[in-house]
Amino acid sequence: MTGDVINLRQFRKKQTRADKEKQAEQNRTAFGRSKAEKALTKALNEKAAKALDQGRLEKSPGTAAPREGFPDRKKP
Repeated sequence: MTGDVINLRQFRKKQTRADKEKQAEQNRTAFGRSKAEKALTKALNEKAAKALDQGRLEKSPGTAAPREGFPDRKKP
């Protein structure tokens, strides 16, 4: 009738470690990305930003012509 003697402190520590490992596994699947995946994402973002900047028209200040058709503007 006698069972194995269990040290409760060790049992609690073992249980805590198992719980933390389970939480860590969930976090790895939810948030973890490899270094290669991060580099690929960064490269794609930089490429998209470069393509966007290439199509941008730059106007120097003061060169924009005033729009016509506004009643509050007077023609010279």
